[in-house]
Amino acid sequence: MNSNYTEPSHEDIIKYLKLTIKVAARSITLGHHPFGAIVVGPEGNVLAEQGNIDTLNHAESTICRIVYTNYPQEYLNRCTLYTSFEPCAMCSGSCYWAGIGGVVYGATEERLLALTGNSDENPTMSLPCRQVFDAGQRKVKVFGPFPELEEEIVADHLQFWKDN
Repeated sequence: MNSNYTEPSHEDIIKYLKLTIKVAARSITLGHHPFGAIVVGPEGNVLAEQGNIDTLNHAESTICRIVYTNYPQEYLNRCTLYTSFEPCAMCSGSCYWAGIGGVVYGATEERLLALTGNSDENPTMSLPCRQVFDAGQRKVKVFGPFPELEEEIVADHLQFWKDN
């Protein structure tokens, strides 16, 4: 991990995770899955926010491509990606390759699987993001889950996956 990375405070984690919930809700209004991600700079400024697009263009992988093309690697090493649910293997890989310094997620991939079941739209993989990051040469700091927000995160998913 980059020694210049500053871990977010618990207060900031909760604040930014709540923003991912709003981004996820907006994603539903656009006809997409209820996932949201943001990238926050080391100064506390939101660099980008992204809802889910489709099964291949998840919120996290998409936002990683956006910030990677707009900010230098040294800067991204000091940034944090926040996401409502634990990033899948594809999204974890995107965070890794984009050079993001830290990842914060609200609810686990296991909780998502309990919500989606065997949905063709979300074939959840049982591969924790920490395991993906641990396989890399560059360290990524991971924070999560945050049970105090789980019900708020899950709320939009309950009806969405029931209907789909």
